[in-house]
Amino acid sequence: MERIKAILYKEFLQMRRDRLTIGLIFMLPMIQLLLFGFAIQTEVKHIPTVVFDQSGSEESRSLLDTFIASGYFEIHYAANTFEEVNKMIDSGKAKVGIVFPPDFSRELKRGDSAPVQVLVDASDNMVANQAMAVVSSLGLIKSQEVIAQRVHMDLSNPPYDIRVRAWYNPDGITAYYMVPGILGIIVTMTMVIMTSMAIVRERERGTLEQLIVTPVKAYELMIGKIVPYIFLGYIQITVALLVGVLVFGVPIRGSLLELYILTLFFITASLGLGIMISNIAKNQMQAFQMSFFVMLPSILLSGFLFPRDAMPKIIYYISNVIPLTYYLDIIRGIVLKGIGFSYLVGQVMSLIVFSVLFVTVSVLKFKKKIA
Repeated sequence: MERIKAILYKEFLQMRRDRLTIGLIFMLPMIQLLLFGFAIQTEVKHIPTVVFDQSGSEESRSLLDTFIASGYFEIHYAANTFEEVNKMIDSGKAKVGIVFPPDFSRELKRGDSAPVQVLVDASDNMVANQAMAVVSSLGLIKSQEVIAQRVHMDLSNPPYDIRVRAWYNPDGITAYYMVPGILGIIVTMTMVIMTSMAIVRERERGTLEQLIVTPVKAYELMIGKIVPYIFLGYIQITVALLVGVLVFGVPIRGSLLELYILTLFFITASLGLGIMISNIAKNQMQAFQMSFFVMLPSILLSGFLFPRDAMPKIIYYISNVIPLTYYLDIIRGIVLKGIGFSYLVGQVMSLIVFSVLFVTVSVLKFKKKIA
């Protein structure tokens, strides 16, 4: 027992000295519980919507007010042409497009069914299903209100003919939506976790001192640590795309070359984040815990599993500092929508900023340690 007590004393003493690890063990679960408890919502409200009202009538505004009052739709844009509606949905700025024809009011007053076209971005299954269900329900409720006011109206001919069209994934196939996201998760997991161990492993093995005395500069060491994993990332992406296409039948509607080029910025951002963690952590356990802390938000807050539109505003803004958030827009946009670089400039610029920031911080942090 005396020997066991001695070992126990030693371990508790070691734990007390390693305050960062103890802090991570106790604080990370608490932070994640609070963060994800508020963030994860399955009911999507305030869906970004674009409206093209060619009627401009009181009747079209009344139906539009019903959509807004439901709390599920938030009008962000008023389009002047159908092409503008297409552009808004293609770019992801709007998830739903509502189009009123020029003769909407005339058809309604004549007692005929007045058609309303609702376009839904089905590249996000959860948002699409919610939007389509709510639109159909609201159209039915509004029709019943009009029928109740008109005694001689044909009940088989509803006043509002809501025509919903799902774009990009009309059949709602889950694999089309999930496989591109899983590809991003795999790359994030591999790049961040593996590179987060790079500098720490050198330090624990005692080889870091050998690197310090060589003519190799800090930024050269960082680049040397990152470049091999870029090739590994491309191999992973190629294999994942082949499995997605051959096994799950995922279509690639955009340019494969553009996808590979834009993926480079995501890989470098992920690697830069991993290297930064490696410079901050003092041992491999700390590096792994920090990587795990990065992985959970990437999975839960980036829009991979849960729509960002359903998150509280503060959580939505927090998700903007996650590189995977932007890459999901890129890969789903190219694979499912067939859009190109012109629609993804903002996402690419964000990833470039992340890459430069993470690598710069890593170089400066490494300089401080060897000074």
